[in-house]
Amino acid sequence: MSPTPARELPLVLVSNRGPVIFEAEGRVVRGSGGLVTALTGLASHREVIWIASAMNEHDAAKSEEHGGRPFAVRSPAGGEYMVRLVVSDPEAYDRFYNVFANPLLWFIQHYLWDLSNAPDIRREEIEAFEFGYNAVNEDLARAVVEEIAQDPDPVVMVHDYHLYTLPGLVRRARPDAFLQHFVHIPWTQSDAWRVLPANIREDIYSGLLANDIVGFHTRSYRRNFLQCCSDLLDLEVDYERGVVLCEDREVWVRSYPLPIDADSARAVAASARVAEFERDLLQRRRDFLILRVDRADLSKNVLRGFSAFDLFLEQHPEFIERVTFVSQLMPSRTDVPEYAEYLQRIEALVAVVNHRHGTPDWMPIQLKLRDDLEEAVAAYKHYDVLLVNAMFDGMNLVAKEGPLVNERDGVSILSENTGAHEELGEFALSVNPFDIQELADSIHAALTMSAAERARRMRGLKAIVTQRDPGNWVDDQLADMREKAGADERQATASS
Repeated sequence: MSPTPARELPLVLVSNRGPVIFEAEGRVVRGSGGLVTALTGLASHREVIWIASAMNEHDAAKSEEHGGRPFAVRSPAGGEYMVRLVVSDPEAYDRFYNVFANPLLWFIQHYLWDLSNAPDIRREEIEAFEFGYNAVNEDLARAVVEEIAQDPDPVVMVHDYHLYTLPGLVRRARPDAFLQHFVHIPWTQSDAWRVLPANIREDIYSGLLANDIVGFHTRSYRRNFLQCCSDLLDLEVDYERGVVLCEDREVWVRSYPLPIDADSARAVAASARVAEFERDLLQRRRDFLILRVDRADLSKNVLRGFSAFDLFLEQHPEFIERVTFVSQLMPSRTDVPEYAEYLQRIEALVAVVNHRHGTPDWMPIQLKLRDDLEEAVAAYKHYDVLLVNAMFDGMNLVAKEGPLVNERDGVSILSENTGAHEELGEFALSVNPFDIQELADSIHAALTMSAAERARRMRGLKAIVTQRDPGNWVDDQLADMREKAGADERQATASS
């Protein structure tokens, strides 16, 4: 890669999900999840070709229509992208996603396994890695190699836990390519990775270490990765410089906290559809509104959040009929048994809390099982308390989006185990996500906090979340890529 910033050819961006999903009758919907949010910001600020897996038969048909090559697509959320959708064998993709990536890797990287009971690594998991995870990574890697075939200085940016073995495949085909991999979820400590068979673990780490730079949201994830390379692979690690020495190469390990697109969020907040939701919300509103917006994912710790609210109402009955907990949850991975069961437990607990504390005129918890951005933003504008109590979370953009548009000096209750806590913790009420009593006490503290203190904290949150935008996030990574490429070039010259 040339150390100069200008490039005539686009970057190649690779992820499991693309910016849009095609549905029946030509409908196009925005791809879901925080990763898509992050990458649409990246693709909006730089010319890219976005390579992703086809999510359904309509994606596959659209890919076939364009001969498997990149084509332009406009997202309903705004923005136009050059996308190449890669079709994998359905059985391989099912093994890749539903057996290995989710739940196995996701659970490892969020400390979700109850190791006395699970996981049991059997032939199914081993074959899912070989004939599912690796197969899909090979399909996407093949597309990457085709796209960079005419590029003398190819730059490939790979994203997240679905594609750990892809960089090694691209490196073998194009040793000259500059590869950067950003991991959007937590990186756990080394013992968590011992769940995996040694050969699978080594394949994953070898794939990641084929990159020139590996990026994470936080300094703590960066430190954990460096420690894993030392503990699990016995590699030489320079913690101060953030470097892993792998064979004759230096792999840089960096942290790049993901910001939000403030202008885009404000535009949504000012939209007519948000105003409609606001009118309905304000008509139903009691004295106080507690809000959570999440996927119904085990890592989000939804059950403990409701248990803490239950405890709060028990210990502070003066708030009965004065506070409503609105919880907008998007059902997630319902074809994975653990997630389907979790959603059932959420609904059951909400029923118990509402029965225990509710009155004929008041329902303590309003549970909304849907993904509706405008409805969520309307609630962002009017919460008194924003609850983000994830057990572990890569970043959590809700913790940034909510304060940006909130108009009531709402108080953020923020788990110390979210990536966002490194930036926002000073102005939030920090909680241990496993301490239900502390969380109940924090709800009370937030609802009884003085107006001056609420305003001070909100000013601090807004200042932080508007300090940087996705363009800065991309620029920080590109600057490191240029610096690394220049350092490699100088080293090669000195060695020759």
